[in-house]
Amino acid sequence: MKLVVFQGNTGLKYRDTRHNVGFMTANFYIKTLGLRWKNDKKFGAEVTRLDDDVIFAKPQLYYNLTGQVVQKVMSFYKIDIDDLLVVCDDLNVDFGQVRVRASGSAGGNNGLKSIIDQIGDEFKRIRIGTHNDDTRNKSSDSAFVLSKFSRAEQKLLPNVFETTINFIESFMADNFAHETIDSLKPPVKSKNH
Repeated sequence: MKLVVFQGNTGLKYRDTRHNVGFMTANFYIKTLGLRWKNDKKFGAEVTRLDDDVIFAKPQLYYNLTGQVVQKVMSFYKIDIDDLLVVCDDLNVDFGQVRVRASGSAGGNNGLKSIIDQIGDEFKRIRIGTHNDDTRNKSSDSAFVLSKFSRAEQKLLPNVFETTINFIESFMADNFAHETIDSLKPPVKSKNH
């Protein structure tokens, strides 16, 4: 069984903020799968399952307590760290870029830090870029991650979601690799096709 955890903050005031791009991706994806979220108090998360193969979770604790939820779900279902994928925002990666890593540091992300504190750093992660020079240069880290996407960015978010979903589905198919993709640029076509 695999576990995909989407990071974000609960509450209406955080709904469409940069810090919640993980939750936004989750909701987009779960809707396309025809699944529904269920609040599971024993985990402190909204969860749903794809058959008996994958559990999707959105922690309902504060962002910096995500590790508690991850540890509880992994323990309950006896999920190995190799079968964990975390989807989160990254204020240091340009908007539209999606970065995939098999392990690594928290990179300043308090949700990742919380998970690392609970289970170590050898888990897969997808970091969705939210950096925007115009907004970023005018605010602190905390103000930036809690800011909303611009109208132009909002129109492009479905492309970001689709790119992220492709990586999630690669993970579910045991075909996960390090890479960074710019979801706003069309893919380069091979000369053979």
